[in-house]
Amino acid sequence: MALRQGWKLILGRSFTTGQVMGALGAATMRLNQNILLLGKKVVLVPYTSLHVPRYHEWMKSEELQRLTASEPLTLEQEYAMQRSWREDADKCTFIVMDAEKWQAQPGTTEESCMAGDVNLFLTDLGDPSLGEIEVMIAEPDCRGKGFGTEAVLMMMSYGMTKLGLTKFEAKIGQGNEPSIQMFQKLHFQQVAVSSVFQEVTLRLTMSEPERQWLLEQTSHVEEKPYRDG
Repeated sequence: MALRQGWKLILGRSFTTGQVMGALGAATMRLNQNILLLGKKVVLVPYTSLHVPRYHEWMKSEELQRLTASEPLTLEQEYAMQRSWREDADKCTFIVMDAEKWQAQPGTTEESCMAGDVNLFLTDLGDPSLGEIEVMIAEPDCRGKGFGTEAVLMMMSYGMTKLGLTKFEAKIGQGNEPSIQMFQKLHFQQVAVSSVFQEVTLRLTMSEPERQWLLEQTSHVEEKPYRDG
């Protein structure tokens, strides 16, 4: 399947085998299936079948297909992909919600609050403490508001405190300066450039000062029970 990654304020979608990383186990990576994370600008909720129709509509966009190096999927394939992301031991996925719209509920559907998604992938067989992080802000009206930054911080904090991750990588298209700059502001440093894939790899290792910084940046985040819808 196509590798959906790219713009990363749009960092896109990635597909992995589901068998690559068993080190943490499926139960660990699915810890998020019944919780939500409430931030100031965004709310992170588990990716459920209720979110698939809107996600499918997003990925019909030729712009998003180009920026995430994706091929269009049928709705049935999108549902199958959602189940894969939910069940695989090497993925942790949240849907990014607009917190202002979310907190206006009841009266606002969850689907109408959707802004994008944020993902962690365990991609290194030899290092289960390394996670590749991706974020996609798909709704045009939600871009440029700091949603991607807060979503990444919240996901890194979750990965560090719940999944035991101590290193994070982001792979970003070489021409995507806004996203590169966003990750650099989050203390990531460039470690590699691929002329073949036309992307740069940035990495952050969680030293004790970085760990304390991340905990401070996400001290406002609340974890709450999640119920579909």
